[in-house]
Amino acid sequence: MSINRRSFLKAMGGVALFSIVPRQVLGGEKFIAPSDQLTKGIIGVGGIGKSNLHFTSDERCRLVAVCDVDKKHLEQAVNLGKRKFNQTLQTYQDYRDMIADPNIDIIHIATPPHWHGIMAVEAAKAGKDIWCEKPMTRTIGEGKRVVEAVKQNNRIFRLNTWFRFKDTFYGLGTTVEPLKKLVSNGMLGWPLKVRISGATGFAWKFFWVGKENLKPETVPAELDYDMWLGPAPYKPYNSHRVHQTFRGYWDYDGGGLADMGQHYLDPVQYILGKDDTLPIKVEVDAPQQHPDAAGIWRKITYTYEDGCQIILEGEGFESKGDVPYIEGPLGKVYQGFRCTIPNIMDKLAELPDPEPQNTDFIECVKTRQKFALNEENGHNSCTLVNMAVDALRLNRPVLYFDPRKQLFLNDDAANRLIDQPMRGPWSI
Repeated sequence: MSINRRSFLKAMGGVALFSIVPRQVLGGEKFIAPSDQLTKGIIGVGGIGKSNLHFTSDERCRLVAVCDVDKKHLEQAVNLGKRKFNQTLQTYQDYRDMIADPNIDIIHIATPPHWHGIMAVEAAKAGKDIWCEKPMTRTIGEGKRVVEAVKQNNRIFRLNTWFRFKDTFYGLGTTVEPLKKLVSNGMLGWPLKVRISGATGFAWKFFWVGKENLKPETVPAELDYDMWLGPAPYKPYNSHRVHQTFRGYWDYDGGGLADMGQHYLDPVQYILGKDDTLPIKVEVDAPQQHPDAAGIWRKITYTYEDGCQIILEGEGFESKGDVPYIEGPLGKVYQGFRCTIPNIMDKLAELPDPEPQNTDFIECVKTRQKFALNEENGHNSCTLVNMAVDALRLNRPVLYFDPRKQLFLNDDAANRLIDQPMRGPWSI
C-alpha cells in the first residue's frame, strides 16, 4: 500500500513531513513534488472568500475546491479558478462533504461568523488544518470548543487578522513592532490606556447596522437559505439578512464592532502582553439595542485586573482634540507614531526586538509549529469582542468577567449568551 504525505501526516497526527525522492532528482532545487504540495478548500466564496481566490494558490499550496450554499457564488468561483489557475475546482454545496474529502489538507472558513465554530470543530476532528476569517467565533462558548478541538486533534489553526505581525496598523502609521518594544520595555510606564477611536485612526463602520421589522421576501432559487441559516434561529428570508449585509444582525454577527473588533483589539492584547488573560470588566454606553438588529454605541471600556484599560469610541462620539492612542504615566503615543518621549526611534533602535513570530501558515502546517495568531490567543481577542457584544445585546451598562473561568459574574442572562442554543440538528 502506498502512503503519500497527506495520509502520513494524518496517520501520525501531523508530527513529521518528508519527501522520499530528493527534489534535485525530480526536477531541480525548486521543484515541488505533488505529494509535497498542500491542498486547500474554501467554504464561503461570496465576499472575503471570493477575494481570497485571487491569491490562494502558489507552489506550496493549491486551491482545489470551493463550497457555498449560493449556486451563483459557486459558478463565479469556478469561472475565476479557470481564468486564474487554468484548473477546474471541485464544488460543494454542503461543507461537510468538503471536510470529508481526503484530498484536502486545509479548510479555509470564510462564511458568516455564526458558522465559524461548528465548521472549525468539524474540520479539526476530520484531521484538517484550519484558516479562519475573523471574528473567530460568534460566541465565547464556540471559541472554547474550537480551542479544545484543535488541541485534541493536533491541528494547526490560523486566524486571518494580521496586524499583530505585519502591515501598517491603521492610523498609527507604523507596524505593531515598535509599539510592542515601547511597551514591553516599560518606556510608557504602567498601567496603560489604549484608545481605539476615529480620533486615533480607527473607524467602527457603523453602516453595519441591522434593519428592524424586515418584511419576508421570496428566497432566490440559487440560495439554500435553510443551510445558510444553519444553527441560527429561523427568521423569514429578507435579502438584508444575508450575504454582504448579514453583519447587522445578532444571529449572525455583531455589527461594526464584531466586523472590525478583532482587527483592532487583537494587536492590543499582543502589545500589552495580555494574550493569556482577559479584562475583568466591560462597560458599555449605548442606546437601547434591538433584539434582532445590531445598533450603534457610544463608548465601550475594558478594564484589566492590573488597571490597564482599552477604550472604544463609536463614530460621532470620539474624544476631541489631539488624543493619544496609548498612554501611560511616563509617555504617550499618537497617530503617526508621534511620541512624547524625545528621540524615541533612536532609543527603540537600541532595544531588543520582540520574539520572532511564526507568520508563514503553510510552513507552520508543514512543520507543525503553532501559527503566530492561533486558536488560543485568537480566542482571547475574540472574547474581548464578544464580551462587549453580550453587554450590548442585554443593554447592560457593565458586566464583570472571570478571565480564568471565562464566565460572567452574577449575571445568568449574560452567561446564557456564552453557550447559545443552536437550531436543530446543529450542535458543537
